Amino acid sequence: MQNEISNFKLHNPVNIVFGKDRIKELPRLIPAGSKVLITYGGGSVKRFGTLDRVKEALHSFDIGEFSGIEANPTFETCSQAVDLIKEEGYDFILAVGGGSVIDGTKFIAAAAAYDGNPKDIFAAGIGQGVRIKSALPFGTILTLPATSSEMNATSVITFKEEQAKISFSSRHVYPQFSILEPELTYTLPAKQLANGVSDAFTHVIENYLTYPVGGMVQDQFAEGLLKTFIEIGPDVIDENNHDYNLRANFMWAVSISLNGWLSVGVPGDWSTHALGHEITVLNGTDHARTLTAILPATMHVRRKEKHDKLVQYAERVYGVIEGTEEEKVDAAIQKTVEFFKKINMPTNLTEVNVDESDIDFLVNQLVKHDKINISEHGNQTAEVHREIYEVALTNNFLK
Repeated sequence: MQNEISNFKLHNPVNIVFGKDRIKELPRLIPAGSKVLITYGGGSVKRFGTLDRVKEALHSFDIGEFSGIEANPTFETCSQAVDLIKEEGYDFILAVGGGSVIDGTKFIAAAAAYDGNPKDIFAAGIGQGVRIKSALPFGTILTLPATSSEMNATSVITFKEEQAKISFSSRHVYPQFSILEPELTYTLPAKQLANGVSDAFTHVIENYLTYPVGGMVQDQFAEGLLKTFIEIGPDVIDENNHDYNLRANFMWAVSISLNGWLSVGVPGDWSTHALGHEITVLNGTDHARTLTAILPATMHVRRKEKHDKLVQYAERVYGVIEGTEEEKVDAAIQKTVEFFKKINMPTNLTEVNVDESDIDFLVNQLVKHDKINISEHGNQTAEVHREIYEVALTNNFLK
């Protein structure tokens, strides 16, 4: 049977408010009379004046604050915000930050409206994976483009006790609105900018680098985004480059990388993310850095399953039109590595402090969290996970 585009439904209700000086529009975006809890991470939103701008815009609202949401938001910290909401009667949440703050806020919004044990929202050995029926309304102000969480309905939460990083999705945790001011990226350091480019690039790859089903729109949309990241990435990571159009294209490209437009009707992989999550649990490595350390090995180990799309990727994204198909596959992987290196990202596990003695733990964690028989074909077993980790230690197959 020939592969073909599958049936799909697509509904993305997020109101995007994009451009310069949009925070001042908060009063018309949040229902009048709302009691608003502002959630954020560390001190950067205070140091750079973003929180003051938010408070000024919401001067006529009853507002409170919850800070300290981690770079990998934890169940334990976010549960404190849930308790605060229930105790003080907040009825709207405003997330000010990057993907971690927004992910944490999605869980907070869902848990605040759930009467049972909040762990039941999650599956994969954590809870019962119950279907969410409602959530507190919330909006976002994006300060760090990376995850597309500002425009999707998925959240990833870390559980300290269980040593797990688990996601959940629900239509009830789409943000009501997301404010995207490109100038907010001017305060970001080079490492965070590189993480953002790499995270979004890999999101596109996970939906694109599978097998052909004739999804011309999805494929060429993905290829356009990949070429955009490759073109602008080296300039974006220059923290002193405050070209507005550069940062605007960066912010918008990130937001649409995982908002549902690329994934409908076509297969997705997400095994690189699964393997990367366990590295973050192991040693706290930034999420994006785990992805660039794993992806080249994933492409190499699973080159047979991904052969046709790797050839297409080489030809359409990098312009490799000469050589055999196997040579094009090699070139696709090599050029991906070169791009990651150009934006100062790791390309093997040694660079993220993983060694051979860690592999048993990583594979066992994947099995424990029911991350077996995953990938676009559902055939990436624990044995394949191990092979990818082993290859990724050095990626010595590269030239």
